Amino acid sequence: MIPALILLLLAVLMFGLGLFIVFHVMRDPATSRVLDRLAEGQPQSGAKAVGVAWLDRAFLQAGLGRPSERLGLWIGLWAGVITVAGLLGGWSFFIASVLLPPLLLRVFISWRYHRRVRRMVEQLPQLLDHCVRSLKAGRTLADAVLLAIEASSDPLKTGISRVSRNVQLGVSLPDAVQDFAQLYEREEFRLFALGLRVNHRYGGNASELLENLIVLIRERDQGARQLKAMTGETRITAIVLGVLPILLLAYFSLTNPGYLPKLWNDSAGQHLLLAALAMQVMGSLALWRMVRSV
Repeated sequence: MIPALILLLLAVLMFGLGLFIVFHVMRDPATSRVLDRLAEGQPQSGAKAVGVAWLDRAFLQAGLGRPSERLGLWIGLWAGVITVAGLLGGWSFFIASVLLPPLLLRVFISWRYHRRVRRMVEQLPQLLDHCVRSLKAGRTLADAVLLAIEASSDPLKTGISRVSRNVQLGVSLPDAVQDFAQLYEREEFRLFALGLRVNHRYGGNASELLENLIVLIRERDQGARQLKAMTGETRITAIVLGVLPILLLAYFSLTNPGYLPKLWNDSAGQHLLLAALAMQVMGSLALWRMVRSV
C-alpha cells in the first residue's frame, strides 16, 4: 500500500508540473520589468497578505466575498470530516481528507479568479472608451471614470466598484485605481493605474492617454490569442505528459494490483522508476523551454 501511495504522489507531482507549464508559460516577465521601471518613484504596495488576510484576498479576487466570517465553521466541518475519515477509513482516507479539501479549494479559487479577471480585462476597453467620450463631453477625469464604472457591467462593475467606494471615502482617484490594480494583479489594470497617476502628477491630454491605452490593451489581447494558438500543440502535449503517469498508475493498480509494489521493492525496479521520474522532469522542462522560446 505504501509503495502505491508513493508512486501516486510522484504522479500527482508530475501532473502538477504539467499544469504549471500550461498556466504559467503565457506570462511575460519582460512586461513586468517595464512596468516596474515605469513605477519607480511611485508609492509601493505593502507586503503580501498572509494567513486569513491572504484567504480573504483570494476570495475577493475570485468574487466570492470574504470567508473570514464563516472560517471557524468551515474549519470545524473540515476537522469533523478528517476525524470521521481517520476512524472509519484508516490512514489513506485520513491523508486524503487532510490534503484534498485545501487542494481542491485552491484549484477552484484559481480557476474562478482567472476566468473572472479575463472577462474583466475584456470589458476594460469599453470602460475606457466610455471615459474618453465623457472627457470629450467636458467632464473631469474623475467624473468620467466614476460614470464609466456605473455604466459598466459585471464582473468588471463588481470588481472596480471598490474604486468608487474609496473615492467617496476621500482617496484620490489614482490611489483608488492603484488599489484595484494591486488586488487583481494584471498588467492591464496596472497600466490603467499608472496612466492615471502620471496624468494626475504631470498633466496632459487624458483622452489621448486613454485612447492609447485602449489600443495597447487590444493589441496585447490579440497577441495573447495568437500566442495561444501558436503554442496549442505544445500545451496539449504538456497536459498529456502530466496526465499520463496518473493514468498508467491507475491502470496497473486496477489490472494488476501486485505489480507496482513488486516493482518498487525490487532494486532494478526502483532504478527504472527513478529513471522514469528523471525523464519526466526533463521532458517537462524541455516543453517549458519550447513554449517560452516561441
